[in-house]
Amino acid sequence: MSTGPLPPGRRIGVFGGAFDPPHNAHVALARAAIAQFSLDTLHVVPTGHAWHKSQALSAPAHRLAMARLAFESIPHVEVDEREVQRPGPTFTIDTLLALQAENQGAQIYLFIGADQFAAFRQWHRWQEILDIAIICIAGRAQSMPAEPQFEAYEQRRSRFTLLDLPLMPVSATQIRQLTASGTATAGEITRLVPEAVARYISQHQLYRSH
Repeated sequence: MSTGPLPPGRRIGVFGGAFDPPHNAHVALARAAIAQFSLDTLHVVPTGHAWHKSQALSAPAHRLAMARLAFESIPHVEVDEREVQRPGPTFTIDTLLALQAENQGAQIYLFIGADQFAAFRQWHRWQEILDIAIICIAGRAQSMPAEPQFEAYEQRRSRFTLLDLPLMPVSATQIRQLTASGTATAGEITRLVPEAVARYISQHQLYRSH
């Protein structure tokens, strides 16, 4: 695993996800990524058609709007619409190839959770992802990856590093369930998501049971 000094040159981060809704752990990850990797830009990329998710996502317009509200106060963050606008299934490799073409010579960092890392070899064209990006694994409340998990990558260990992130046991599923139950107070939701996102969820009555 890479632990050496950061290379010179421009550094572009990529942080993808459903952001349904974006929550405080997402915001903490973005701040930590920019600070620890001295990123010039962090692309926050709401997914389009999430082929790997069983539940239907909220409308792209809602997820984009919430992402802009969640990350608007963080310098160097750009909410990137390309996956929402792309027809068909959303694959990370396509986004990385496009960003590589737009940022010749820059080092690209892809930020994922420990749970995503556990399934990384199931990702579409994962070997090519390793050719393009350094994979930065953020801690989740469950656990950080154990050392044996890296053995599957043999000579590619230098393509992985860790993002030092405080453990924050919050998930979008938890927020959707709380909202759908109708029992959560505004204060409970605001402790889990940025205040502007909580207002947006309330105004548009997202995640309510019908």
